[in-house]
Amino acid sequence: MTAMEDLPADLGIHLYTVGDYAALGETEYWSELQEGKIVVSPSPTYNHGQAVSELFVQVRAQLPSNLIAFMDLDLDLALVPEDQPGTVRRPDLFVVDRADVKRANAEGRLLRASEVLLVVETVSPGSRRTDYRIKRDEYADAGIPNYWILDLDEPISLLACHLTKEFGYVDNGEATGTFTTAEPLPLTIDLTTLLD
Repeated sequence: MTAMEDLPADLGIHLYTVGDYAALGETEYWSELQEGKIVVSPSPTYNHGQAVSELFVQVRAQLPSNLIAFMDLDLDLALVPEDQPGTVRRPDLFVVDRADVKRANAEGRLLRASEVLLVVETVSPGSRRTDYRIKRDEYADAGIPNYWILDLDEPISLLACHLTKEFGYVDNGEATGTFTTAEPLPLTIDLTTLLD
């Protein structure tokens, strides 16, 4: 449980830039930045955590040495200039080139959406509309080439969206069982084992 005194005193009053938000550092609460507003969410469920962890293990094992997967880290969508109220999401999983991670560390900044190859969100009871609509639009606007939506309702399914110039994200419908793709790199995911 998050104590109210742990939250910024100006929450709901001040619109944060990405820099303001990053300066908060590590916090005792799970949050994202949406158009300058800090949005605080409850902790994920055990099923959510298990599925994301198992997906991470499967993805990580198939990555070439130049790529790395991260879980639950801040990602600057870079939708507005740095001095304006920004948007920072904390995807369940994302894949990025190791060189971009080194550059972001050296520059003392968050990773940016333009550096990400794949982002994954897992649907929670309170996030269905956010994951399928809001984040889908935001990630497309940010230019992330591949967005996966993992839905844990039985049967577990994965909606793989890839970015097109004409239509934004397009998909081939939800996959169940074993999902295989060549975008953004060859990956095979056994969805049936995510909650075993």
